[in-house]
Amino acid sequence: MNVTYACPQCDAPLRQNFDESTTELTCPACSQRVETPPGAVEGNQVRRCLVCPSTDLYVRKDFPQRLGVALVAVGIIGSSVAWFYGSLLWTWVFLFGTALADVVLYLLVGEALMCYRCGAIYRGVAEMDSHGGFDLETHERYRQMAARMKS
Repeated sequence: MNVTYACPQCDAPLRQNFDESTTELTCPACSQRVETPPGAVEGNQVRRCLVCPSTDLYVRKDFPQRLGVALVAVGIIGSSVAWFYGSLLWTWVFLFGTALADVVLYLLVGEALMCYRCGAIYRGVAEMDSHGGFDLETHERYRQMAARMKS
């Protein structure tokens, strides 16, 4: 199991392995130590975030969102250009080709567990479905809390 997160002190991107016996995560850049809460990991299950005090986690596809948006953009632009030049066949090739690529990637890519509060991403974790999928209300609550803390 591993966690990808930004160091709370220096914002350096980190990826560290952990298990049930892990008591702290240490940043190699600034030596900042983050103590993991007791009971956060049970076996191969993550019960709460190791980086922040949040217990709100959700499951998502472990896929770079920018790549997904780029795939959609290629489909839209390619089909629009083909349509402009009057090639109905190439219009459908672009649309169905990018849709097929999207479905294949969806089926091949695994899932990751993500923290609403700090954005930490957990990979290789068992029983992620117990946390559920993304909830906009929970996300908005944490977004509003972060905005209030900045001001």
